[in-house]
Amino acid sequence: MTYTAAAVLGVLVAVALDLFVLRVRLLGRVVFWATYPLILFFQLLSNGILTGRAIVRYDPGAILGWRIAYAPVEDLLFGFAMVLLTLDLWVWWGRRGVN
Repeated sequence: MTYTAAAVLGVLVAVALDLFVLRVRLLGRVVFWATYPLILFFQLLSNGILTGRAIVRYDPGAILGWRIAYAPVEDLLFGFAMVLLTLDLWVWWGRRGVN
C-alpha cells in the first residue's frame, strides 16, 4: 500500500468514526474548523523541518510528489486523520466519564 492510499484510507476511517460510529461529529462544529488552522501551521512547521533537513525521507514511488513546506501533501491527510481521531476519542471517552 502506498503512503497516498494509507493517508486517504486514514481520512475515510476517521471521518466515518466521527460521523457514524462514535457520533461525536466534530466535523460539524465551527470550533473544530476555527482551531484547525493552528494545528495545520505547526504540522507544516514540524514537517518542513523534518523533511527539509532530510531527517525523514519518502519513497518517491509511494507518494504523489506534491509537496507543501518540503513535506508530501499526504502528510496533511495523515495529520488530519490523526488529529480528528484523537479529538473524537477524547470527547467520546469524556462523555462516558473516563478520566
